[in-house]
Amino acid sequence: MIKGTKMVHITKDLILSKISSYDIFRFYMPNKDWQVDVVTLSPFRDEKHPSFIIGPKGEGGTLIFIDFADTSLKGDAFAFVQKLHNIHTYRDVLLKIDKDFDLGFSTGTTTKNYEKIIRSYNKPNIVKKDYSFIQVKTRKFTTEELSYWNNYYQDVEDLKNNNVFSISEVYLNKKRIVIPDNELRFGYLYDGNWKIYRPFSDRKWKWMPNNVPITAMDGLKDIKDCHTAFITKSKKDYMVMKKIFPTVCAVQNEGAGCFSEENIQYILDNSEKQILSFDSDEVGVKNSISITNKYGFEYCNVPRKYLSEGINDWADLAKVHGLKIIEEYLINKSILK
Repeated sequence: MIKGTKMVHITKDLILSKISSYDIFRFYMPNKDWQVDVVTLSPFRDEKHPSFIIGPKGEGGTLIFIDFADTSLKGDAFAFVQKLHNIHTYRDVLLKIDKDFDLGFSTGTTTKNYEKIIRSYNKPNIVKKDYSFIQVKTRKFTTEELSYWNNYYQDVEDLKNNNVFSISEVYLNKKRIVIPDNELRFGYLYDGNWKIYRPFSDRKWKWMPNNVPITAMDGLKDIKDCHTAFITKSKKDYMVMKKIFPTVCAVQNEGAGCFSEENIQYILDNSEKQILSFDSDEVGVKNSISITNKYGFEYCNVPRKYLSEGINDWADLAKVHGLKIIEEYLINKSILK
Protein backbone atom coordinates (compact mmCIF):
# COMPACT_ATOMS: atom_id res chain seq x y z
CA MET A 1 0.00 0.00 0.00
CA ILE A 2 1.24 3.46 -0.88
CA LYS A 3 0.52 6.03 1.80
CA GLY A 4 1.22 9.66 2.31
CA THR A 5 -0.15 10.84 -1.03
CA LYS A 6 -1.42 14.36 -0.67
CA MET A 7 -5.19 14.65 -1.01
CA VAL A 8 -6.16 16.92 -3.89
CA HIS A 9 -9.28 18.53 -5.27
CA ILE A 10 -10.68 15.77 -7.47
CA THR A 11 -11.62 16.64 -11.05
CA LYS A 12 -12.61 14.84 -14.24
CA ASP A 13 -9.25 15.58 -15.85
CA LEU A 14 -7.45 14.24 -12.80
CA ILE A 15 -9.29 10.93 -13.04
CA LEU A 16 -8.61 10.74 -16.78
CA SER A 17 -4.91 11.18 -16.08
CA LYS A 18 -4.96 7.67 -14.54
CA ILE A 19 -7.74 5.84 -16.38
CA SER A 20 -9.55 6.34 -19.69
CA SER A 21 -13.20 6.80 -20.57
CA TYR A 22 -13.08 3.26 -21.99
CA ASP A 23 -11.92 1.95 -18.59
CA ILE A 24 -14.88 3.65 -16.92
CA PHE A 25 -17.44 2.29 -19.38
CA ARG A 26 -15.84 -1.15 -19.21
CA PHE A 27 -15.99 -1.20 -15.41
CA TYR A 28 -19.59 -0.08 -15.02
CA MET A 29 -21.36 -1.58 -18.06
CA PRO A 30 -23.44 -4.55 -16.81
CA ASN A 31 -23.09 -6.29 -20.18
CA LYS A 32 -19.37 -7.05 -20.43
CA ASP A 33 -19.70 -8.20 -24.05
CA TRP A 34 -20.32 -4.70 -25.39
CA GLN A 35 -18.03 -3.32 -28.08
CA VAL A 36 -17.15 0.18 -29.16
CA ASP A 37 -19.38 1.48 -31.98
CA VAL A 38 -21.66 -1.58 -31.85
CA VAL A 39 -25.30 -1.22 -30.82
CA THR A 40 -26.05 -3.30 -27.72
CA LEU A 41 -28.84 -3.77 -25.17
CA SER A 42 -29.43 -0.75 -22.99
CA PRO A 43 -28.40 -1.05 -19.32
CA PHE A 44 -31.25 1.31 -18.43
CA ARG A 45 -34.13 -1.06 -19.20
CA ASP A 46 -35.10 -4.62 -20.06
CA GLU A 47 -35.42 -4.64 -23.86
CA LYS A 48 -35.55 -7.03 -26.79
CA HIS A 49 -33.98 -4.85 -29.46
CA PRO A 50 -30.57 -3.21 -28.92
CA SER A 51 -30.86 0.57 -28.70
CA PHE A 52 -27.68 1.64 -26.91
CA ILE A 53 -24.24 2.49 -28.26
CA ILE A 54 -20.88 3.66 -26.91
CA GLY A 55 -18.62 5.29 -29.46
CA PRO A 56 -15.93 7.93 -29.92
CA LYS A 57 -16.62 11.60 -30.34
CA GLY A 58 -14.11 13.10 -32.77
CA GLU A 59 -10.90 11.56 -34.07
CA GLY A 60 -9.65 9.15 -31.41
CA GLY A 61 -11.80 11.11 -29.02
CA THR A 62 -13.46 10.49 -25.71
CA LEU A 63 -16.13 7.83 -25.67
CA ILE A 64 -19.74 8.88 -25.27
CA PHE A 65 -22.97 6.91 -24.99
CA ILE A 66 -26.36 7.38 -26.64
CA ASP A 67 -29.59 5.56 -25.87
CA PHE A 68 -31.72 5.74 -29.02
CA ALA A 69 -34.86 4.66 -27.19
CA ASP A 70 -34.57 7.61 -24.79
CA THR A 71 -32.35 10.31 -26.24
CA SER A 72 -32.26 12.16 -22.90
CA LEU A 73 -29.85 9.38 -21.92
CA LYS A 74 -26.56 10.44 -23.49
CA GLY A 75 -23.21 11.87 -22.48
CA ASP A 76 -19.69 10.93 -21.49
CA ALA A 77 -18.52 8.18 -19.15
CA PHE A 78 -19.10 10.35 -16.07
CA ALA A 79 -22.69 11.10 -17.10
CA PHE A 80 -23.15 7.36 -17.69
CA VAL A 81 -22.08 6.51 -14.13
CA GLN A 82 -24.31 9.27 -12.76
CA LYS A 83 -27.40 8.05 -14.62
CA LEU A 84 -26.73 4.35 -14.10
CA HIS A 85 -26.34 4.71 -10.33
CA ASN A 86 -28.77 7.62 -9.89
CA ILE A 87 -26.14 9.84 -8.29
CA HIS A 88 -27.34 13.37 -7.54
CA THR A 89 -24.16 15.43 -7.67
CA TYR A 90 -21.25 15.46 -10.07
CA ARG A 91 -18.80 15.49 -7.17
CA ASP A 92 -20.29 12.25 -5.88
CA VAL A 93 -19.75 10.71 -9.33
CA LEU A 94 -16.07 11.64 -9.19
CA LEU A 95 -15.78 10.28 -5.66
CA LYS A 96 -17.41 6.97 -6.65
CA ILE A 97 -15.08 6.43 -9.60
CA ASP A 98 -12.10 7.41 -7.46
CA LYS A 99 -13.13 4.92 -4.77
CA ASP A 100 -14.13 2.05 -7.09
CA PHE A 101 -10.86 2.21 -9.02
CA ASP A 102 -8.84 2.97 -5.87
CA LEU A 103 -7.19 5.99 -7.47
CA GLY A 104 -6.52 7.56 -4.09
CA PHE A 105 -7.15 11.20 -5.02
CA SER A 106 -9.78 11.79 -2.35
CA THR A 107 -8.15 9.74 0.39
CA GLY A 108 -4.45 10.27 -0.15
CA THR A 109 -4.05 6.47 0.06
CA THR A 110 -4.03 3.92 -2.75
CA THR A 111 -3.10 0.30 -3.38
CA LYS A 112 -2.86 1.13 -7.08
CA ASN A 113 -5.48 -1.55 -7.70
CA TYR A 114 -6.63 0.45 -10.72
CA GLU A 115 -3.48 -0.64 -12.55
CA LYS A 116 -4.46 -4.28 -12.06
CA ILE A 117 -8.00 -3.53 -13.27
CA ILE A 118 -7.00 -1.85 -16.51
CA ARG A 119 -4.33 -4.47 -17.27
CA SER A 120 -6.91 -7.28 -17.08
CA TYR A 121 -8.24 -6.63 -20.60
CA ASN A 122 -7.03 -5.43 -23.98
CA LYS A 123 -8.17 -1.98 -24.95
CA PRO A 124 -9.47 -1.56 -28.49
CA ASN A 125 -7.90 0.88 -30.88
CA ILE A 126 -10.51 3.60 -30.68
CA VAL A 127 -10.69 5.49 -33.95
CA LYS A 128 -13.66 7.53 -35.04
CA LYS A 129 -15.22 5.93 -38.09
CA ASP A 130 -17.58 8.10 -40.06
CA TYR A 131 -18.97 5.12 -41.90
CA SER A 132 -19.08 1.34 -41.62
CA PHE A 133 -18.64 -0.19 -45.04
CA ILE A 134 -20.94 -3.19 -45.52
CA GLN A 135 -20.91 -5.46 -48.56
CA VAL A 136 -23.13 -8.48 -49.16
CA LYS A 137 -23.49 -11.32 -51.61
CA THR A 138 -27.13 -11.88 -52.43
CA ARG A 139 -28.75 -15.09 -53.60
CA LYS A 140 -32.16 -16.49 -54.51
CA PHE A 141 -34.47 -17.01 -51.56
CA THR A 142 -34.39 -20.55 -50.22
CA THR A 143 -37.52 -22.55 -49.47
CA GLU A 144 -36.89 -22.09 -45.75
CA GLU A 145 -36.55 -18.33 -46.14
CA LEU A 146 -39.74 -18.03 -48.17
CA SER A 147 -41.54 -20.14 -45.58
CA TYR A 148 -40.37 -17.74 -42.86
CA TRP A 149 -41.75 -14.71 -44.70
CA ASN A 150 -44.93 -16.53 -45.70
CA ASN A 151 -45.78 -16.60 -41.98
CA TYR A 152 -46.07 -12.82 -42.29
CA TYR A 153 -48.06 -12.88 -45.56
CA GLN A 154 -45.07 -11.87 -47.70
CA ASP A 155 -44.19 -13.46 -51.04
CA VAL A 156 -41.19 -12.95 -53.33
CA GLU A 157 -42.71 -9.87 -54.95
CA ASP A 158 -43.38 -8.29 -51.56
CA LEU A 159 -39.78 -8.90 -50.52
CA LYS A 160 -38.48 -7.44 -53.78
CA ASN A 161 -40.72 -4.37 -53.50
CA ASN A 162 -39.51 -3.74 -49.95
CA ASN A 163 -35.79 -4.22 -50.70
CA VAL A 164 -35.46 -7.38 -48.63
CA PHE A 165 -32.74 -9.74 -49.88
CA SER A 166 -31.51 -13.22 -49.15
CA ILE A 167 -27.78 -13.02 -48.48
CA SER A 168 -25.06 -15.65 -48.50
CA GLU A 169 -22.11 -13.57 -47.26
CA VAL A 170 -21.62 -10.34 -45.30
CA TYR A 171 -18.48 -8.18 -45.15
CA LEU A 172 -17.88 -5.36 -42.67
CA ASN A 173 -15.07 -2.99 -43.67
CA LYS A 174 -13.94 -5.71 -46.13
CA LYS A 175 -13.71 -8.41 -43.45
CA ARG A 176 -16.09 -11.32 -43.74
CA ILE A 177 -18.49 -11.85 -40.84
CA VAL A 178 -18.85 -15.52 -40.03
CA ILE A 179 -22.51 -16.55 -39.94
CA PRO A 180 -23.46 -20.24 -39.57
CA ASP A 181 -24.71 -21.68 -42.86
CA ASN A 182 -27.95 -22.87 -41.25
CA GLU A 183 -28.81 -19.47 -39.78
CA LEU A 184 -31.45 -17.37 -41.52
CA ARG A 185 -30.12 -13.97 -42.53
CA PHE A 186 -31.64 -11.21 -44.63
CA GLY A 187 -30.43 -7.87 -45.89
CA TYR A 188 -32.53 -4.72 -45.75
CA LEU A 189 -31.28 -2.19 -48.30
CA TYR A 190 -31.75 1.54 -47.72
CA ASP A 191 -30.19 3.84 -50.35
CA GLY A 192 -26.98 1.82 -50.57
CA ASN A 193 -26.79 1.06 -46.85
CA TRP A 194 -27.43 -2.36 -45.33
CA LYS A 195 -29.16 -3.56 -42.21
CA ILE A 196 -28.62 -7.28 -41.64
CA TYR A 197 -31.52 -9.08 -39.98
CA ARG A 198 -30.85 -12.44 -38.32
CA PRO A 199 -34.25 -13.34 -36.82
CA PHE A 200 -33.10 -16.33 -34.77
CA SER A 201 -29.74 -15.01 -33.61
CA ASP A 202 -29.24 -13.90 -30.01
CA ARG A 203 -30.24 -10.34 -29.23
CA LYS A 204 -26.70 -8.96 -29.45
CA TRP A 205 -26.27 -10.00 -33.10
CA LYS A 206 -29.84 -9.92 -34.36
CA TRP A 207 -29.32 -6.62 -36.22
CA MET A 208 -25.58 -6.75 -36.83
CA PRO A 209 -24.01 -5.29 -38.85
CA ASN A 210 -25.95 -2.16 -39.68
CA ASN A 211 -24.93 1.12 -41.30
CA VAL A 212 -28.43 2.41 -42.01
CA PRO A 213 -28.99 5.95 -40.67
CA ILE A 214 -31.13 5.88 -37.55
CA THR A 215 -33.60 8.30 -39.17
CA ALA A 216 -34.15 6.19 -42.33
CA MET A 217 -37.81 5.30 -42.85
CA ASP A 218 -39.88 2.83 -44.81
CA GLY A 219 -42.92 3.99 -46.76
CA LEU A 220 -42.49 7.72 -46.24
CA LYS A 221 -43.31 8.35 -49.91
CA ASP A 222 -46.71 6.67 -49.37
CA ILE A 223 -47.69 9.37 -46.89
CA LYS A 224 -48.92 11.92 -49.41
CA ASP A 225 -52.01 14.09 -48.90
CA CYS A 226 -53.68 11.32 -46.89
CA HIS A 227 -56.15 11.26 -44.02
CA THR A 228 -54.22 9.02 -41.61
CA ALA A 229 -50.53 8.21 -41.40
CA PHE A 230 -49.96 4.95 -39.52
CA ILE A 231 -46.40 4.86 -38.12
CA THR A 232 -44.84 1.57 -37.00
CA LYS A 233 -41.41 0.73 -35.57
CA SER A 234 -39.98 -1.91 -37.90
CA LYS A 235 -39.83 -2.95 -41.52
CA LYS A 236 -41.60 -6.24 -40.77
CA ASP A 237 -44.51 -4.50 -39.04
CA TYR A 238 -44.64 -2.06 -41.94
CA MET A 239 -44.79 -4.87 -44.51
CA VAL A 240 -47.59 -6.64 -42.62
CA MET A 241 -49.64 -3.49 -42.07
CA LYS A 242 -49.35 -2.54 -45.76
CA LYS A 243 -51.59 -5.54 -46.43
CA ILE A 244 -54.34 -3.81 -44.48
CA PHE A 245 -53.68 -0.09 -44.34
CA PRO A 246 -52.75 1.98 -47.41
CA THR A 247 -50.73 4.75 -45.78
CA VAL A 248 -48.17 3.15 -43.48
CA CYS A 249 -44.60 4.15 -42.75
CA ALA A 250 -42.01 2.87 -40.29
CA VAL A 251 -39.04 4.12 -38.30
CA GLN A 252 -36.00 2.03 -37.34
CA ASN A 253 -36.94 1.39 -33.70
CA GLU A 254 -38.99 2.80 -30.84
CA GLY A 255 -36.59 5.60 -29.90
CA ALA A 256 -37.36 9.28 -30.28
CA GLY A 257 -33.99 9.64 -32.02
CA CYS A 258 -35.42 7.84 -35.07
CA PHE A 259 -37.60 10.82 -35.90
CA SER A 260 -35.81 13.58 -37.77
CA GLU A 261 -37.48 16.98 -37.66
CA GLU A 262 -37.61 16.92 -41.46
CA ASN A 263 -39.52 13.62 -41.54
CA ILE A 264 -41.85 14.71 -38.75
CA GLN A 265 -42.71 17.88 -40.64
CA TYR A 266 -43.29 15.91 -43.85
CA ILE A 267 -45.73 13.55 -42.10
CA LEU A 268 -47.58 16.43 -40.45
CA ASP A 269 -47.82 18.31 -43.74
CA ASN A 270 -49.12 15.28 -45.65
CA SER A 271 -51.66 13.75 -43.27
CA GLU A 272 -54.63 14.97 -41.28
CA LYS A 273 -54.11 12.46 -38.46
CA GLN A 274 -51.03 10.58 -37.29
CA ILE A 275 -51.20 7.31 -35.36
CA LEU A 276 -48.07 5.91 -33.75
CA SER A 277 -47.97 2.16 -33.22
CA PHE A 278 -45.14 0.65 -31.19
CA ASP A 279 -45.00 -2.59 -29.21
CA SER A 280 -47.53 -3.12 -26.44
CA ASP A 281 -44.95 -4.01 -23.78
CA GLU A 282 -43.90 -1.54 -21.09
CA VAL A 283 -41.11 0.05 -23.11
CA GLY A 284 -43.27 0.37 -26.22
CA VAL A 285 -46.13 2.01 -24.36
CA LYS A 286 -43.80 4.38 -22.52
CA ASN A 287 -42.13 5.50 -25.74
CA SER A 288 -45.49 5.81 -27.51
CA ILE A 289 -46.76 8.19 -24.84
CA SER A 290 -43.55 10.22 -24.84
CA ILE A 291 -43.44 10.68 -28.63
CA THR A 292 -47.16 11.29 -29.08
CA ASN A 293 -47.05 13.95 -26.38
CA LYS A 294 -44.10 15.60 -28.09
CA TYR A 295 -45.55 15.70 -31.61
CA GLY A 296 -49.30 15.65 -31.02
CA PHE A 297 -49.82 12.18 -32.49
CA GLU A 298 -52.32 9.58 -31.38
CA TYR A 299 -51.19 6.06 -30.63
CA CYS A 300 -52.64 2.58 -31.07
CA ASN A 301 -50.66 -0.46 -29.96
CA VAL A 302 -51.42 -4.17 -30.23
CA PRO A 303 -54.01 -5.09 -27.55
CA ARG A 304 -52.21 -5.97 -24.33
CA LYS A 305 -54.27 -9.14 -23.91
CA TYR A 306 -51.95 -10.81 -26.42
CA LEU A 307 -48.87 -10.25 -24.25
CA SER A 308 -49.63 -13.51 -22.44
CA GLU A 309 -49.06 -15.26 -25.80
CA GLY A 310 -45.74 -13.48 -26.28
CA ILE A 311 -47.29 -11.18 -28.91
CA ASN A 312 -46.65 -7.45 -28.72
CA ASP A 313 -46.33 -6.31 -32.34
CA TRP A 314 -48.44 -6.46 -35.50
CA ALA A 315 -46.20 -8.89 -37.34
CA ASP A 316 -46.44 -11.55 -34.65
CA LEU A 317 -50.17 -10.95 -34.23
CA ALA A 318 -50.64 -11.58 -37.96
CA LYS A 319 -48.46 -14.68 -37.80
CA VAL A 320 -50.47 -16.25 -34.96
CA HIS A 321 -54.00 -14.95 -35.53
CA GLY A 322 -54.07 -13.71 -39.13
CA LEU A 323 -54.62 -10.38 -40.85
CA LYS A 324 -58.39 -10.40 -40.36
CA ILE A 325 -58.18 -9.91 -36.61
CA ILE A 326 -55.97 -6.84 -37.11
CA GLU A 327 -58.35 -5.42 -39.68
CA GLU A 328 -61.32 -5.89 -37.35
CA TYR A 329 -59.46 -4.29 -34.47
CA LEU A 330 -58.57 -1.20 -36.51
CA ILE A 331 -62.18 -0.89 -37.71
CA ASN A 332 -63.43 -1.09 -34.11
CA LYS A 333 -60.94 1.66 -33.20
CA SER A 334 -62.29 3.79 -36.10
CA ILE A 335 -58.82 3.85 -37.64
CA LEU A 336 -59.78 1.79 -40.67
CA LYS A 337 -63.08 2.12 -42.51
